[in-house]
Amino acid sequence: MKRSLTRAFLFLLRRDLMLAYRRRAEAVNPLLFFVIVVTLFPLGVGANPNLLQTMAPGVIWVAALLAALLSLDSIFRSDFEDGSLEQFLLSAHPVSVLVLSKVSAHWLVTGAPLLLMAPILGVSLGLGGNVIWMLFLTLLIGTPVLSLVGAIGVGLTVGLRRGGMILALLVLPLYVPVLIFGSNAVEMAATGLPATAQLSILGALLALAAALAPLPTAAALRLSLS
Repeated sequence: MKRSLTRAFLFLLRRDLMLAYRRRAEAVNPLLFFVIVVTLFPLGVGANPNLLQTMAPGVIWVAALLAALLSLDSIFRSDFEDGSLEQFLLSAHPVSVLVLSKVSAHWLVTGAPLLLMAPILGVSLGLGGNVIWMLFLTLLIGTPVLSLVGAIGVGLTVGLRRGGMILALLVLPLYVPVLIFGSNAVEMAATGLPATAQLSILGALLALAAALAPLPTAAALRLSLS
């Protein structure tokens, strides 16, 4: 049974990655949005190096959050439209595990590229080596939380024709703690102070989201399709 569940998890993960590869233009949109927002920021506030270094952590984190929000609807939308989502709910495997597989695929397609691009953008805004490392670490811990928490909102709104605004209203308040502690950890590193507390809180949020988010997401999907 355990081997069968693992096989189903990996099969669904590979399926979603293959579909994302076939829709490369759509998958690249969040990354382009992230890059455009961060690169346009110096044009709006000026090229003062001190100002850019001070505001860079918050700018990069806000851009990453909005890019993640932009891509959330893709987690279940195509499965809902082609009827695959109903088959997932009727599967003999726990729906929460299948949800976790789809969220993992979503993060690999959207969150991982943001994670790799962030250090380059951080350097362009004048951040130093230690700060870049902290930025990478906070995004590594925080962006999966955005996908896991966002999946709950997507589950509730997947049956709505225009649920984008409702989705944003649902998940943005839940994103605020991740944004606060993620950007604050980078700011602490920039001033030479330890950010252990912020990283610990982000780690706790990730553990809670990974353990708890798949269950309400599965319930939300059943509610949307009922």
